[in-house]
Amino acid sequence: MAPSMATKPPASIAGPRSYPQVGIQTPTVYLPRPGVDLGRWAVIACDQFTSQPDYWEQVEALVGGAPSTLHLTLPEIYLGQPGEAERIAQAQARMSEYLHQGVLEPQEGMVYVERQVQGKRRRGLVLCLDLECYDYHAGSHSLIRATEGTILDRLPPRMKIRRAAALELPHILVLIDDPERSVIEPLAASKNDSRRLAPCYDFELMLGSGHLAGYCLKDPALEAQVIAALEKLADPQVFAHKYGVQATGEVLLFAMGDGNHSLATAKAVWEELKPLVGMDHPARYALVEIENVHDEGLQFEPIHRLLFGLKGDPFAALHDFFGESVRFTSLKDCQKVRERIEGREGPQSAGIAFDQRFWVVEFLQPSSNLAVGTLQPFVDEMVKQGQARSVDYVHGEDTVCQLANDPGNLGLLLPSIEKSDLFKTVILDGALPRKTFSMGEAREKRFYMECRRISND
Repeated sequence: MAPSMATKPPASIAGPRSYPQVGIQTPTVYLPRPGVDLGRWAVIACDQFTSQPDYWEQVEALVGGAPSTLHLTLPEIYLGQPGEAERIAQAQARMSEYLHQGVLEPQEGMVYVERQVQGKRRRGLVLCLDLECYDYHAGSHSLIRATEGTILDRLPPRMKIRRAAALELPHILVLIDDPERSVIEPLAASKNDSRRLAPCYDFELMLGSGHLAGYCLKDPALEAQVIAALEKLADPQVFAHKYGVQATGEVLLFAMGDGNHSLATAKAVWEELKPLVGMDHPARYALVEIENVHDEGLQFEPIHRLLFGLKGDPFAALHDFFGESVRFTSLKDCQKVRERIEGREGPQSAGIAFDQRFWVVEFLQPSSNLAVGTLQPFVDEMVKQGQARSVDYVHGEDTVCQLANDPGNLGLLLPSIEKSDLFKTVILDGALPRKTFSMGEAREKRFYMECRRISND
């Protein structure tokens, strides 16, 4: 196991540098100083394990009072709970403390990242996206786009946190459609040459989430190589030929993977600030990790629905909503349900876990191309009409099936989508229904590691 210590890389190329033709800027990232225990510094994205308080209790026990991104973020399990305001204030205060006490040190340039978990390896590149090139609203044709519907009601609490924050910590994963593997993958060849890629961290993540390594891009030639490859992907003629559309100049280069609402929050706060601070301000950009949708280590997982406080018979409710166009089949267990709905044959279908039993529901007259699009209006209506108290969006069918055993809970299991179809679907049909897919299971999500200053204070 690699030692859990920060390794300060040699001085890198100066920055930041903006590349407006592809909507990016090179970042100044802040990483923990040597000696900080990175195994306790890095914690998983705040929107994970929102129905599993025991996970976050384990994280808190592991971290204790050590320097940690846990102290800089608000896990969403605490949203709306007593003490939320205090947690936010403490996180904002701790950001300033870490900066002023030298816990964090700046490093210039993009960061090449490798994440290994559950026998898979994913590659990524940490950089800044220009929020002027991003529009999360439905029907957007911007260079950077949402792939799923943005729930505007979810932005205000996140905006409250970001407005007074000195730092941003990204769990945002943004996708590029690079079948030739021209942008990120070639960087791996320079890992052993510290003059080109300087090691900046290498350690085991907590609670079985695998291994993380990062390398700061030091060689200007590597940076130029990345930009040239992105420019080719963004060429309107190449884009039009690739997707069979007209060359209008409206190119989709970056598509949201994870962290849709985090990037939307950054955009909303920037729009507030822009009239006050002008265009040359760090809040114009957001730190993200980009990944290639064709990376063999990247898997799309469905995001399931879990309804709490159910009132009445869910099967009657489904019949009331869909009429006679639904058909139910009882199955032995959760695994059989997953096998059935992933079969890709027959009518559109989803799974049901309720009262320690399992079914598949088939939609004979689906209202959407995807099962999630057909089912989501039913979920929304159940909550709106008070037939369910609330809904959570859960990764992993085992978790859904386990929690659905509790009285008053209803689990709705959804099939995965083909990742190779993502870009073309968004280009032709617009954003998918919200919470359609997840890039990997919960423990595979991005951990907070790098920080970036978003204020001039």
